[in-house]
Amino acid sequence: MHRFPIPSKEITQVGYQEDSETLEIQFVKGGVYQFFNVPSTVFDEFMSAPSKEGYYHSKIGERFPCSRVK
Repeated sequence: MHRFPIPSKEITQVGYQEDSETLEIQFVKGGVYQFFNVPSTVFDEFMSAPSKEGYYHSKIGERFPCSRVK
């Protein structure tokens, strides 16, 4: 999956595949995780949130199934 850099303290890169609703996040502390069944509206809100960390922790982190890929 193609990821692109974002300005964030905890997250370095983000990628999203709309057809499979898969969100991929690379964290500063290492590790790349894929989150499944993430609607495009959640991805859009995440990308426009002033605090990516805050949005991740409140809306994504423990709400969607995930798997570590790296």
